[in-house]
Amino acid sequence: MMDEIDRFRAALEKSTRIVGFTGAGISTESGIPDYRSQGGIWDKFQPVYLDEFLADESKRILYWQRKKALWQGIRDAGISKTHVFFKELYDKNKLFGLITQNIDGLHEKSGLPRHVLVNIHGTNLEVICLKCSDITPAHETLDNLNLDNGAPLCSRCGGLLKPNTISFGQNLVPEDLERAQDLALSCDMMIAAGSTLVVQPAAAFPLLAKNNGALLAIITQSDTPLDDIADFVFHEKLGDFIDHLA
Repeated sequence: MMDEIDRFRAALEKSTRIVGFTGAGISTESGIPDYRSQGGIWDKFQPVYLDEFLADESKRILYWQRKKALWQGIRDAGISKTHVFFKELYDKNKLFGLITQNIDGLHEKSGLPRHVLVNIHGTNLEVICLKCSDITPAHETLDNLNLDNGAPLCSRCGGLLKPNTISFGQNLVPEDLERAQDLALSCDMMIAAGSTLVVQPAAAFPLLAKNNGALLAIITQSDTPLDDIADFVFHEKLGDFIDHLA
């Protein structure tokens, strides 16, 4: 194990264009629940698809109830050792991009600038108007959200408000996919942390990087479809791995 960590540490030192790829595992170590798992938020609320959100006020209320239930945990969550690890790589001028499947905004909280990040599934830190595209900080809507009078509306144009995340049935943002692809094709190492690497199309980027000649490191507790082709595979808790690396 330590031999592999030494080899990974040496690769980190040699690499100059590292890209991070993060999934839910990095968020759970910050106390944000994996709401796909049993007992999670999806056991309490049925998913609301975008077309339902647009057409049905009762579905909008249900959607916002879920976001309200999640908001305090997201707002108050602190960054983990792994968030710090990626920020330190950035401070050393080694990390030039990070693709995340997470919508909790913790990479922003770690100090990574927005231009480095590709929030492939959007972010819960923002609310967008679906009519005029005005974007506001999420706390302005969610801190004192009262759904008794209906789903929140834009104060500028009266349009429907929605957290700036990708909903079921909603296409990913083409510009984000293009940026993620550019990062995958221009890195010399990709570090995939806390992801099962099964949710597409996001999970295609580590494979793209590897096929383009980059080293691929996978750090997660479960097996992934790319374990057999990765240069480094560490099946352990992220926090424990960061401790071993240090």
